[in-house]
Amino acid sequence: MINNLLCEGEMPKYIFYASDIPHYIYYIFLPSIIVTFLLGLFIYLKDRKNISTRIFFVLTMIMVSWMISMLGNWAQNDSRLSAFFDSFNVLVSVIPAVFIYFILNTFYRKGESAYLKNIFIFIPILPILILLPSKFNVESIELGWCETTSGKLYWYMAFILVIYALYAFFLLFKKIKEFQEIERKKQVGLVLFGFLVWTLISIVMGVLLPLLNRPTSTIWAPISCTLFAAFITWSIVKYRFLDIKLMATQALVVSLVLLIGSQFFFIVSNINRVLTGITLVLSAAFGWMLIESVKREVQRKEELQIMSNRLAQANDQLRKLDNAKSEFISIASHQLRTPLTAIKGFISLLIEGSYGKMEPAHREIMNKVYISNERLIALVEDMLNLSRIESGRMEYSFEKVKIEDVAKEVYDTFAIRSKEKGLKLELKLPEAPLPEAMTDRNKIREVISNLVDNAIKYTLKGWVSIRISQKDGKIIVAIVDTGIGVPKDELPYLFEKFSRGKDISRLNTGGTGLGLHVGKRMMEALHGAINVESEGEGKGSTFFIEVPIEMEEENR
Repeated sequence: MINNLLCEGEMPKYIFYASDIPHYIYYIFLPSIIVTFLLGLFIYLKDRKNISTRIFFVLTMIMVSWMISMLGNWAQNDSRLSAFFDSFNVLVSVIPAVFIYFILNTFYRKGESAYLKNIFIFIPILPILILLPSKFNVESIELGWCETTSGKLYWYMAFILVIYALYAFFLLFKKIKEFQEIERKKQVGLVLFGFLVWTLISIVMGVLLPLLNRPTSTIWAPISCTLFAAFITWSIVKYRFLDIKLMATQALVVSLVLLIGSQFFFIVSNINRVLTGITLVLSAAFGWMLIESVKREVQRKEELQIMSNRLAQANDQLRKLDNAKSEFISIASHQLRTPLTAIKGFISLLIEGSYGKMEPAHREIMNKVYISNERLIALVEDMLNLSRIESGRMEYSFEKVKIEDVAKEVYDTFAIRSKEKGLKLELKLPEAPLPEAMTDRNKIREVISNLVDNAIKYTLKGWVSIRISQKDGKIIVAIVDTGIGVPKDELPYLFEKFSRGKDISRLNTGGTGLGLHVGKRMMEALHGAINVESEGEGKGSTFFIEVPIEMEEENR
């Protein structure tokens, strides 16, 4: 199976002599053994309680044992030791079995007891472990050549190795298809590729080529373990596989230092020893700096994650409070609207004289009560609309609407009121009839009414104009006034909840700052928009309502 390096007697031509390859062998085997051992050890020390961590540690230790057995077989010239080390080469078939156990408990685990159910995967391995010291494994050894002859267990090992490898690939490919997250797919993909590299190199170099009288090919088999460990390390670094933070960086730095230090065993020149020593010191220093840098970065990420979690919890709490507030406002508004409507009706009857003639002084007082009640009704309606919008309970009824007719209704409603205030209210319609718009008639009327109402409230003298036009597939309703205007620095915040200009409270103490916000939210739901322009204080303002004529396909 594998031949010894130094033996007495004539050897086959494919045998290397000790003077030709001892340094070469050690330089291949030792770094692979060290890196694989450190990888498994670091993972185990970082998370000893995790079942996947423990399985991976066992997996790496079996790899290390397999590589040590091959190194021992190559590095000595005693026929008995050759047979002893050669008998452990069948351990290569245990590696995919443990790896499958690792896959099942890491990616397929459905409960804490899953690792007991998956233990049956090792049943086919039992004959190999039981027959390890028997002639079924190493049948004989040629003392002259120090060459061992493999028994029937070797063929069973090769068969098990192939079957387990295929099954591991099947499990990994299946999990890649099942995972929805791209990151999880990439994570499993890295492990899959690392195992593919290990399988190809191990089977070709460790099994097939020795059968073709190329036993020296086993020298390259340990590289497969190093590559397998490197891909899992990559998975750990990139996707925090097994929740290890600094393990990968520490393992790579220590491995690099040991790899450079191992060159002292093969260096003959003093100059090379000095240069290697300097390289070793620099590597250790920069490696320590790298570990500290990664540690600080990890700490910052953990602190940010903690802050993010706390912020998410606070946001959830605020969302619950906001929902509770909206629910309370909705209930309170419903309860307030009914009596306010009744009060409005009775006051109207009193003013009209339905209950008898009223003195002028009393009538004036009742008019003030009526106006205050109207403000309360408007406030309750705005709060009710806001509550419906925020809770997603606002209903919209889309239909073909002629915007000019809606504008005429609003004009008729506010004509008398504007005249009483000494303002001129005008309506400018286009000469050619505009097409009907697909929108909610009542909501559009409410938004236009609110803007005209505001324009009349905040215009001391001059006029208010309602203008209808069409542009870019939209009907534009412009409410222009000569009122107090809006300062430039307040324009971006005008449509926010409870936002009011600095001079508005002086002119209108009954406003709440909800009307514009509610109007903006309504227009967004109607797939339109509402904007404002103003040259500044005392220069009037223009509010634009954009109503789409046709709804876009994705909004239908």
